[in-house]
Amino acid sequence: MTTLRTVGNRSRTGRALTYVLVIAIALAIAVPVAWVLLASLKQKSEFYGSPWVLPRGLYVQNYVDAFVTARMGQYFLTSVLVTVLGLVFVLAVSVPAAYVIARYEFRGRGLVEVALLAGLFVNVNYIVVPIFLMLVDWDRSLVDVLPGGFFIDNPGVLALVYAATSIPFTIYLLTAFFRSIPADYEEAAALDGASRLRIMTSVMLPMARPAVTTVVLFNFLAYWNDFIIALTLLPGDGKTLQVGLLNLMTAQKAAADYGRLYAGMVIVIVPVLIVYALIQRRLIEGMASGGVKG
Repeated sequence: MTTLRTVGNRSRTGRALTYVLVIAIALAIAVPVAWVLLASLKQKSEFYGSPWVLPRGLYVQNYVDAFVTARMGQYFLTSVLVTVLGLVFVLAVSVPAAYVIARYEFRGRGLVEVALLAGLFVNVNYIVVPIFLMLVDWDRSLVDVLPGGFFIDNPGVLALVYAATSIPFTIYLLTAFFRSIPADYEEAAALDGASRLRIMTSVMLPMARPAVTTVVLFNFLAYWNDFIIALTLLPGDGKTLQVGLLNLMTAQKAAADYGRLYAGMVIVIVPVLIVYALIQRRLIEGMASGGVKG
């Protein structure tokens, strides 16, 4: 009895410590976000007092100034366009590629897998300059046809670069998940006369929804939060939200207009929190219901 009581006390202590740690981590994330949200609703005069005082009212003019005057609305649309295109590109290539690598034997498959694994260790931030120089050379070769250029300062090209650099990770994760699905489902669909494409889209892809959701989440965060590649490949007015936020920070610090600055931060943060919450919920639901039952 003493041993059981001791084990029970240790178990309760462990759970209590886990709850304390989880609550501490949640507060460490929630408090700064809430503080920025409240600061974005303050007028300029309110920043000269205590930073923990609640705003006297909802001064939404900061958001209007950030969207219109600071052009954060335009930058927001550019970021949405680049992120959505990047996700479409990477899924269109990675899903069928991962399925073929996982399910079919073909000459050179081992070499392809090694190359994809090697791509996992390449940090795109280290090769952004060679990518930029390559795109500049391509623009020079097309100067007679497109004098204004095509590859530089093009959101579509930026989305393509995002997708190309994230393909190794996406294929690696999807391949591992496709291999974990029993082949009985494919065999049953084939007996019913389904083609390989139909099997992939109607049988395997719905079962791989947890893995697809995971890569969508990780790639979305990578594309949305990128700064270096967007700064390099979009040097003109069509900036992404992260680059536009840097310009806003520089301008508003000099003008001591912190309300507009924090409004710009909220514009960057809120879409990430919303997408993360939605995708995480679907990921958990998919993993809970996506197990193979015997």
